[in-house]
Amino acid sequence: MNRESMGTPADPHAGVPPLVAGTPLDQASYALVLVHGRGGSAEGMLPIAKAAKATDAALVAPVAVGSSWYPKRFLDPREQNEPWLSSALASVGAAVDQVRAAGIPSERIILVGFSQGACLMLEYATMAAKSSERFGGVAALAGGLIGDPAVPRDDHGSLGGTPVLLACGNADGHIPEAIVRSSASVFRALGATVDLRIYPGIGHDIVGDEIDALTEMVNTLRGPQSEAHLHF
Repeated sequence: MNRESMGTPADPHAGVPPLVAGTPLDQASYALVLVHGRGGSAEGMLPIAKAAKATDAALVAPVAVGSSWYPKRFLDPREQNEPWLSSALASVGAAVDQVRAAGIPSERIILVGFSQGACLMLEYATMAAKSSERFGGVAALAGGLIGDPAVPRDDHGSLGGTPVLLACGNADGHIPEAIVRSSASVFRALGATVDLRIYPGIGHDIVGDEIDALTEMVNTLRGPQSEAHLHF
């Protein structure tokens, strides 16, 4: 499969299927949707799930064409990252829809992203709030909401108490601490249960404490299948 040529200029990530791993979707009681960063890969996100002990989860990882979801910085004006940004958000949405189509409801899905993938996944979660979606969790590892911080956001809706982890080092050269903190405020206003963790002296990396927090999310979902996922 040539992933470089599957999309169109207006929808560059279109038609690229996600990586599906872990427990088969029709057998799993919960799932992780894992969004990789710039220069990363879907395969590279699987060790995060393993470290968080999500060994019985379905794992669905969207794939960015050219290993990048959008070309500019996440703090640049949104229009400078189009049409890649809208196409990337559609890819995340398609992965979530694939999980739900297998009978796993949103409240048993954890959205996980690192770096550019964390920024994208957070933006997707604000869109889902408009439909009052509640997820099993949102874990943003070194990421913040997308767009020029000088432009007011127009977020509304509810995430219904979704646990949201926003974790980043204060020495991260790509993700300013102030943006992570302002993103936390947005998610509190959307009715999420926010866990904000800023790590002194840590750069653009994932630390064990973040994995521990993700493991807690996983442990909350692990267990007997919900009625919504029973197969007859």
